[in-house]
Amino acid sequence: MGPANRRGPAAVGRNEDTVDNQDILERIKALVEEEHGLREGSQAAGAGAGAGAPDILRLQQVEEQLDQCWDLLRQRRAKKDYGENPDEAEVRPVSEVEGYQS
Repeated sequence: MGPANRRGPAAVGRNEDTVDNQDILERIKALVEEEHGLREGSQAAGAGAGAGAPDILRLQQVEEQLDQCWDLLRQRRAKKDYGENPDEAEVRPVSEVEGYQS
């Protein structure tokens, strides 16, 4: 996958004809690594002693993108299990994916 596909989950699955589960898993791995780095950075800085708003906002974005990627992967697997085309799975909006946790 090209660099454009590293920007967010929207780039994984919407405009790529050759997206597969491995591409999504690689994106998930990259997001998890970034999430861990952000969390470790905020813990090292102490509670509120250096955790800036950009880091908090980025952490929220990463968490949302992870939820979207996991949802896309589940959709693809379900479609395959039911004999449908996994490439028809689409990234759902954050508002829809986040609603599952309520």
